[in-house]
Amino acid sequence: KFPVMGVRWRSSLTLGEKEQVNNKNSEDGGNKEVVASCWGIKGEEVKKEDGTPWKWNCFRPWETYQADLTIDLKKHHVPTTFLDKLAYWTVKSLRFPTDVFFQRRYGCRAMMLETVAAVPGMVGGMLLHCKSLRRFEYSGGWIKTLLDEAENERMHLMTFMEVSQPRWYERALVFTVQGVFFNAYFLAYLASPKLAHRVVGYLEEEAIHSYTEFLKELDKGTIENVPAPAIAIDYWRLPADSTLRDVVMVVRADEAHHRDVN
Repeated sequence: KFPVMGVRWRSSLTLGEKEQVNNKNSEDGGNKEVVASCWGIKGEEVKKEDGTPWKWNCFRPWETYQADLTIDLKKHHVPTTFLDKLAYWTVKSLRFPTDVFFQRRYGCRAMMLETVAAVPGMVGGMLLHCKSLRRFEYSGGWIKTLLDEAENERMHLMTFMEVSQPRWYERALVFTVQGVFFNAYFLAYLASPKLAHRVVGYLEEEAIHSYTEFLKELDKGTIENVPAPAIAIDYWRLPADSTLRDVVMVVRADEAHHRDVN
């Protein structure tokens, strides 16, 4: 739910705010009903189609979907113009240090990839939002498309957090890479939206390659094919007995979709 007239449902509270609510409830002996805002208004109770309670605050049942696994994974935009070639070789140059740093630790590699991949959609959506406000014109639906892309990439991260434990220096690297990339992409989008989207398209091509290698390691047994996290089963509407391989398959299909959009 979005904030309405100052009301914030529990799904939009930060972790700290939730802890304050839970702590207050514990101090009161657990007899008082937990509420989602300082106005004392209870948030809407959401249930699954089978009537069981919905346990996720980061996404709702109507935001779930089934990924299109039939999408063409080999599609490639051949760089022809100067901007195409600039975008292509920029992305290729970024792949080398990533390969050196993560080697074949594809779980942590996926986490780092998603912390970066979730930035462009948010930056593009934000800038198009401001442009629409300045020019008093419609966005053609692109604002929502880009924000949905950013949210989808964020859910990829939420999923891989359940199966991979990054080391402290990898977490520190996320701060550095995200800070640099956000500002660089922001400036690039201001200079040339076409260049910015082309960069994302080639980044997604690299993501498809990385997840394909991830699948190869799972098939060889180098990486344990553990059960799929519960959050992934609900988000992609996967069967209850799905595994990590199934998750990587749907994530790769998402990346192919983002490639085509950009």
